[in-house]
Amino acid sequence: MKKIALSLMLATGLATAPTFAHAASSAHVAWEKYKAGRSLKHLSADGQRAFGDLLQAHDLLAAGKTDQAIPFLYDANKSLTAASAADHKFVAAEASLTPAPQHPAAPGHTPSSTQEVWIPVGGEFVETETLAPEKKAAVAAANGQIKAGKAPQAAETMQVVDDKLDFIVALAPLNKTQGAVNRAQVFTEGHNPQDALDAVTQALNSLVFVDDDLLDAQAAPAGAPAQTSAAPTAGQTAAQPAAKAAQ
Repeated sequence: MKKIALSLMLATGLATAPTFAHAASSAHVAWEKYKAGRSLKHLSADGQRAFGDLLQAHDLLAAGKTDQAIPFLYDANKSLTAASAADHKFVAAEASLTPAPQHPAAPGHTPSSTQEVWIPVGGEFVETETLAPEKKAAVAAANGQIKAGKAPQAAETMQVVDDKLDFIVALAPLNKTQGAVNRAQVFTEGHNPQDALDAVTQALNSLVFVDDDLLDAQAAPAGAPAQTSAAPTAGQTAAQPAAKAAQ
C-alpha cells in the first residue's frame, strides 16, 4: 500500500540548510494536497450518484415507502448507464482484486474469475498514523463529503491534512449492479417491496473495496509501470478533481 511521505527526504535539507525550511514544508503540503485531489479523481461522479440513489431507495423500501423508492431506482439506473459510457471504469476479474484490509470480503464469499466492468462509486481516506484532533476532524468531514458525492469539497477539506494517508476506493460490478437495480424496479412496480429491498441490498453488498494504487495501475499504458506523478514544487497549486456534475 502506497505511503506518500517526503519527511525523510526533507529532513536532510532542513538539517543542512535551515533557510529552506519553509520551502521544504510547503513542498510536502503541496504533495499531500495533490495526492488527495488525484485520488478523488478516480471516482465516477455518475457512479457516486447511482449509489447515493440506491441508498435512498434502500431506506425507503425498508420503511415500507415503495412508491417513493421508484424514482430513485430509475435515477440510479440512468446514472449507471452514464457511468458505463464514461472513462472512470476498467475491466478485471474480482479474483484479481486485492480487498483493502479495512474492508475485507464477506465470510464465505468466493470472488468470481469472470472478467467484469467495474465502476469506482465511492471512497474514503484512511488514517495511517496519529493525526492531530483537527486533522482527524478534517478526514472525517472529507469522508462525509465523499459519501454525499461532493468530491471537490472533500479535496478542499483535505488541504489542511498534510500527513500521509491512504485512499480506499469502492468498486461496483457494473452488470451485476444494473441487473439488481432492474429487478428492484420490476419488484417495486409490482408492489413486492421485500424482493425489491433484497435486490437493492444485493447491489449494495456487491461492492469491493481496494487501495487506489490499483486504479493507478489500471490507468497506466500496457507494459508500463503504475502511474507515479511527480510532486508539485512549492508554490504550485494542487490538482483539483473535476467539478461534480449538477444533480
